[in-house]
Amino acid sequence: MSPITIVEGRRLSLTNLHKVIYPQTGTTKGEVVHYCTVTADPLLAHLHDRPLSFLRYPDGPDGQRFFTKNVPPGAPAWVQTCEVPHTSSGPTRQVLVQDLPSLVWAANLVVELHAPQWTSGAPGCADRLVLDLDPGDPATIVECCAAAQWLHERLAADGLEVHAKTSGAKGLHLLVPIEPTPSERATAYARSLAVEAAKALPDLVVHKMTRALRPGKVFIDFSQNAAAKTTAVAYTLRARALPTVSTPVTWDEIAACTEPAQLAFRFEDIAPRLARHGDLHAPLLDPARARPLPGDGRR
Repeated sequence: MSPITIVEGRRLSLTNLHKVIYPQTGTTKGEVVHYCTVTADPLLAHLHDRPLSFLRYPDGPDGQRFFTKNVPPGAPAWVQTCEVPHTSSGPTRQVLVQDLPSLVWAANLVVELHAPQWTSGAPGCADRLVLDLDPGDPATIVECCAAAQWLHERLAADGLEVHAKTSGAKGLHLLVPIEPTPSERATAYARSLAVEAAKALPDLVVHKMTRALRPGKVFIDFSQNAAAKTTAVAYTLRARALPTVSTPVTWDEIAACTEPAQLAFRFEDIAPRLARHGDLHAPLLDPARARPLPGDGRR
């Protein structure tokens, strides 16, 4: 029988805890679940009220992987959900991970956690802007750091505060707290930044997804601001060969990065970083830090 665990009064059946999920490091499912519990405070803060999409990889990154936005079959009745509108297929229900029992339940499924740039109370109304910096081989996160520094200065010129994290894969995510604005407006502004960056840094940056343009350059993906799109949340484990984590980083770390390994963080690195830095993305959770996009009114 699967062990029954009581988490804050909720009964959970945790399965196959000794199963190796990351063969290269021998990391087990039990360690994945444990990581989520010890990182629960900042992880839950960034998940709060955001309808989740799951990239499930129950047999590890080399096994079957599948992306789902619908509530997984067998979800406990106490896991909160919300209705999410979709223009083409009609409304669906998605999971809200609002508490520790729900987080442990999700971790037992072995998932990457992805969220939109809006909350369940205001679908399609973005309260943050995201720029996904994706390097095309042989470019690496080092080149992403160079592009990120240009974008940091450019966004600051518009009065916007920027926070960076590793994607947990190859690149960087830049996030900006903004006063609520339609996702279409956020996407248009993000696209304008990407186009401007490509003109200013033609040997480094591209703003088009065309694969032939991307080798050796950094693609600035602005499309994740669309209401239907999602981005890996801060502190989520990724379905990669190693148990890497999408990790908030400082601008000093970005400026000092000369080797990809300097900004590659595994799940065991996160607790020491939180002890040293706290949650570097906590400002994203403070409505007082949000600023309007240019052209959205008050400056």
